[in-house]
Amino acid sequence: MVALETIMGMHPGELVTSLSSLSTQNTTLSDILDSRLSYPRHKRIANDIALIMSLVLKCLHSNPQFRPSM
Repeated sequence: MVALETIMGMHPGELVTSLSSLSTQNTTLSDILDSRLSYPRHKRIANDIALIMSLVLKCLHSNPQFRPSM
């Protein structure tokens, strides 16, 4: 949740349920990033943020068997 709040720039609140379904949709990084921040200029940074978001979405999966293990 902390990673999600940091990336989005706000508490996700009701968005948590809808965000868990984003993994199957075509969502761009700019759709998720805090709009107050500039888009990452380096591809590596954008890829790192995308990797973190992928992990966040897996952690939010409604089925615990599909969540990453500790």
